[in-house]
Amino acid sequence: MGFVKTRDGEDLFYKDWGAGDPVVFIHGWPLNADAWEDQMRMVAMNGFRGIAHDRRGHGRSSQPFTGYDFDTFADDLNDLMEHLDLRNATLVAHSMGGGELARYIGRHGTGRVSRAVLLSAIPPLMLHGPGNPEGVPAQVFEDIKKGILAERSQYWIDASEGFFGANRPGNKVTRGNREAFWFMAMQENIQAGVACVDAFARTDFTDDLRAFDVPTMIVHGDDDQIVPIDATGRKSAQIIPNAELKVYEGASHGIAMVPGDKERFNRDLLEFIKR
Repeated sequence: MGFVKTRDGEDLFYKDWGAGDPVVFIHGWPLNADAWEDQMRMVAMNGFRGIAHDRRGHGRSSQPFTGYDFDTFADDLNDLMEHLDLRNATLVAHSMGGGELARYIGRHGTGRVSRAVLLSAIPPLMLHGPGNPEGVPAQVFEDIKKGILAERSQYWIDASEGFFGANRPGNKVTRGNREAFWFMAMQENIQAGVACVDAFARTDFTDDLRAFDVPTMIVHGDDDQIVPIDATGRKSAQIIPNAELKVYEGASHGIAMVPGDKERFNRDLLEFIKR
């Protein structure tokens, strides 16, 4: 564990487990590196080096009031990659982290990257519009911001239900899943929470996806209530050259944490990084 100083003076917390080719995990919103503990341990136990950082404004990293845009997040990731001199790295990103991964490749290329994994990820574009009829209406994002600003602790408790699909019959979501979500969300500062909504709702990553030139696996649940697969995962698979799309039937947004889906994803991830 340690910290890296960004080019603009912020501190990014990161975990660094194991040895071998690096697997860099990029968390979703409003989580932090702890969301990847199962996968971090799994890759470290199988001859790889697992690395995960807290995005600025989240977890143990610096908590600035500004800087919550994807160019900044991508440059933060680049600072981490250069600080640790990571090469032949697999980048694995969940949800909002998928935008960070895409913009990183769009801005910094794949010189240090060998593979990419997009899990329940937001690219190419979340916001509904004439060119994206499958997207999420703007009012949904406005309501999210209102909920955070009104009483964020209760908002995060409520949001955990749809995030994990706890409102679906026969789900395997645990109380621990939902409490872990709340705990990590409460470590994100309120300004980051609101500003990130605007960033992940409105940023178009289409051109970034076209810059992918490494093997890419896309994993998405077809019952994702947060990031609809038809607006995101399926479209990304059409844009990224030779991308492999794995659709988990009935799976929620929180695939990497929910029992059953988590184990399936871990198997798919390990098989992919061993190729």
